[in-house]
Amino acid sequence: MHSQNLSPRANVNLCARPLVDRLLADPARYRVAVTEHASGAKIIDAGIQVPGGLEAGRLIAEICMGGLGQVTLRAARDFKHWPWQVDVHASDPVTACLASQYAGWSLNHGKGKEGFNALGSGPGRSVGSREELFKELNYRNPPADTCLVLEVDKVPPLEIIDKIATYCQITPAQLTLILTPTSSLAGGVQIVARVLEVALHKVHALKFPLDKLVDGAGTAPVPPPTADFITAMGRTNDAILFGGRVHLYVDTDDAAARDLAAQLPSSSSRDFGKPFGTVFKEYKYDFYQIDPMLFSPAACVVTVMKTGHTFEGGALREDLLDLSFGA
Repeated sequence: MHSQNLSPRANVNLCARPLVDRLLADPARYRVAVTEHASGAKIIDAGIQVPGGLEAGRLIAEICMGGLGQVTLRAARDFKHWPWQVDVHASDPVTACLASQYAGWSLNHGKGKEGFNALGSGPGRSVGSREELFKELNYRNPPADTCLVLEVDKVPPLEIIDKIATYCQITPAQLTLILTPTSSLAGGVQIVARVLEVALHKVHALKFPLDKLVDGAGTAPVPPPTADFITAMGRTNDAILFGGRVHLYVDTDDAAARDLAAQLPSSSSRDFGKPFGTVFKEYKYDFYQIDPMLFSPAACVVTVMKTGHTFEGGALREDLLDLSFGA
């Protein structure tokens, strides 16, 4: 087992728990279904056998952020055809986004059509995931009742639940799994609500010092749902790649902020310019062939705390958004 490196920062697992309890206590309100797995784990279905919806997705997005982020839905003014937008803010964006919301815990069992493959996000990562990222963040939370969000359309097998519980040093009865299919309304909202997290992940890839990130916010349009998984995955990605915008506040000099604003947008990638589904198909559905620098918001604003100067990069691309969303 990993050593517990407890951080003085907020405990995402504790902060998210009241939000998880809201789903468990009132599933009818959020149109989700709560069941108990044979292992004792609680399963929250947010779009497989039940409707779920936009509000369920909004609340699940806040759970993904470990209770340290605010996610709201509003009428959009940026786009002619897409009237709903997700706004995200986190006053500690590194902890909320990278230590919780990022889908970094790989959970796999079996092979082929009978196999189970998922990436776990949410506060449970800070308890049990063995990602190298946590060493760099110097962040970890102790064993306790916890929750993971999985973008899947089926219930995980016992082997996956046992693995999560073992890594978290808890019993399955202390675990809640929230299932959000990409094709569902809740799934679409909670993915698009990662607009700030996607930006921070690229900030990290660009080797910009994370301790210089002071605050951050982002926004992106809600994509129309579709029953086809590949199309749904493409639309949720494109909502951020073509319609996402972030604003970061940094404690650096102007030159570093200017460089970050220039490098951060999705348009800086060699694979930018086509809907994600088209790019994915051209690479024969091999995700790892896609330029990792593609995954970032369309437009980025970086403000320097010391000087108050602001730098912008990228631009919203409604034409490509319409092409992806089917306007």
